[in-house]
Amino acid sequence: MKGEITDQDKLAIAIVGTRRYSQYGKQVALEFAGKLAELGITIVSGLAKGIDTFAHQAALENRGRTIAVLGSGLDKKSFYPSCNYHLAEKISQYGAVISEYPPGTRGTQFTFPQRNRIISGLSLGVIIIEAPEKSGALITASLALEQNREVFAVPGSIYEKNSRGTNNLIKLGAKPVTCIEDILEELNLLPLLKENKKEIKPETKEEEILFHLLSHQPTHIDEIILKSGLSASVVNATLMMMELKKMVRNLGKGNYILCD
Repeated sequence: MKGEITDQDKLAIAIVGTRRYSQYGKQVALEFAGKLAELGITIVSGLAKGIDTFAHQAALENRGRTIAVLGSGLDKKSFYPSCNYHLAEKISQYGAVISEYPPGTRGTQFTFPQRNRIISGLSLGVIIIEAPEKSGALITASLALEQNREVFAVPGSIYEKNSRGTNNLIKLGAKPVTCIEDILEELNLLPLLKENKKEIKPETKEEEILFHLLSHQPTHIDEIILKSGLSASVVNATLMMMELKKMVRNLGKGNYILCD
């Protein structure tokens, strides 16, 4: 293990999902993990590419704790995925990176499903965000039920391959969630939300213009510039400040949304 597990980590929720994420899945993972971490809830995941990575990143961005459970050894040579090695180093400073496998163990089709029981076991509940019908995230959901953990699923379009697994989980009895309040209510943690309630308001005329233009649906920066009537340099500078204040989130490729 790198890092440490503390008493605070008894209050933990797992967030897992597909590696082949959509913009929708990314947005939900960043929002849910960020808000839960901000409330002092530890985010547990598997450090895989995609949804897992966004969950860990959002927890760190919101100064929360996060635990990564690997399906390989912890050493750099066998670490998988190698692209997340530096993220793992950061996680170890604000949480823990753990593995049941000795150094030199490379990840296989058996080690990754096997580690999923640890992800669910460390958590009060598991949130599945985007999962095709045969996704490894569904293995985590099954193990969570065996361990008497709550299983939450984010619903998606019936036409999207990535939503087939989560939609099926809901049919089988998983709790559908569309906001963190759904999760907190099920786990009797709603008081955390009241303790942490704070309102962020625009502080400048430029921030107010952009604040009213944006929503929880992604808006491209070109559209923001066009509709705001502000110059590109002013819009870029204002968005940067609003990001720092956690008023907006940059989803990448020039798309922005409001934070709650």
